[in-house]
Amino acid sequence: MARVLVVGGGLAGMAAAVGLESIGFEVELYEARRHLGGRASSFPIEKGSALIDNCPHVLLGCCRNLLDFYQRLGVLNRIRFYEQIHFVEPGGRVSTLRGGRGGRLASLLRLRFLGLNDKLALMRALVTVRREYRQRGDLDSITMLDWLRQHRQGKTVTQAFWRPLLISALNEEPDRTAARYGLQVLWLALLASPDGGRMGVPAVTLAELYPEVHWHGPGRIALRLGERVEKIVFAGDRVEAVIAGSCLRQADYYVLAVPWYVAAALAPPLHLEVGRFEASPITAIHLWLDRPVTCLPQAALLGRNLQWVFTRDEGRYLLCVVSASRGLIALPHERIVRLALAELAEFFPAAREANVEGHKVVTVARATFSPKPSVEAARPAARTRIRNLFLAGDWTRSGWPATMEGAVRSGYLAAEAVAAAAGRNARLLIPDPAP
Repeated sequence: MARVLVVGGGLAGMAAAVGLESIGFEVELYEARRHLGGRASSFPIEKGSALIDNCPHVLLGCCRNLLDFYQRLGVLNRIRFYEQIHFVEPGGRVSTLRGGRGGRLASLLRLRFLGLNDKLALMRALVTVRREYRQRGDLDSITMLDWLRQHRQGKTVTQAFWRPLLISALNEEPDRTAARYGLQVLWLALLASPDGGRMGVPAVTLAELYPEVHWHGPGRIALRLGERVEKIVFAGDRVEAVIAGSCLRQADYYVLAVPWYVAAALAPPLHLEVGRFEASPITAIHLWLDRPVTCLPQAALLGRNLQWVFTRDEGRYLLCVVSASRGLIALPHERIVRLALAELAEFFPAAREANVEGHKVVTVARATFSPKPSVEAARPAARTRIRNLFLAGDWTRSGWPATMEGAVRSGYLAAEAVAAAAGRNARLLIPDPAP
């Protein structure tokens, strides 16, 4: 039985390992940390305390491969799906976007924060998405804001609707995002299928989605947690071994499933164009309050720094999100907490009387790569010039931007490429619906 060594225990590495095991390979997965998950992980606030997620990791119904991965791990029942997405304006007025293709399009016309002209402009833009996605040739070279302006989307609809949707999906501002990625989000989430925009939120911590117990089924995936791969040993056009924990580890094939900046350092012979990649941060503000402040399980917050809030414990625990949070990185955490509380009070009046029992600010500085124009050309494929070395990661050419779905897709693509190199025909990737 051929052996595959996977470097990296994030979603891409886990998906590659699960896919390879299903094809019939013997797999070893090496992860430098003592837990799986990579950037989608949990940690204790203090030693011995309960775990919290580093930031929310939300999925949509169009994330078919991510859902397949959860199904393979047996944890799909730990995802809570919402057919309704709430938008809250300063002052507390709520609009609701409902699920289902027909219901969603109809509910767009009932959004209370948009005037009639903005709603008509929005609908015209959606009709154009179907026509231009995968057909227009310049979507890699213009920004999403360029595209919105070309299609006469005014300031109000851009700031109140398009920006919250796009920045939360792509972790980047519309004026820094290639239009190809923006149109992909709109097509898959709003138009391609009735359940594409259904929101899924883990009902448990991320650590509970892939604990070690789920990896002990067939017994062909060996987890090597806390073992950092320090070096890859190359011999001509092949990998001869890796060095982990000062020991030489060998396999027939190798999958490198780490971020672009780590991959470039470990595999210089690949000549990866990492200079084309720019990181985009995400900041999460965890707040524990002494009373409930809202009954909404999730909401997009309009017109302020906070973009989304997710609630637990009947509205006492709030997890607030700022994507593409470059403006917050240099601020002291206490100031970020004060800013969050002030803004929450504008949306949820009960927050004005609430006392903070605890807080935690988490910024993931290199949460994703920025999906800017021209970056697609720098994204490498799974197969490399080294015959037995393959790449995975949300930064590789997965067919998706940097998302959990993109990471899983990349892992499946790497597993398919390994299978092809071994003379096997395997299909793991679930394709997106075509326009």
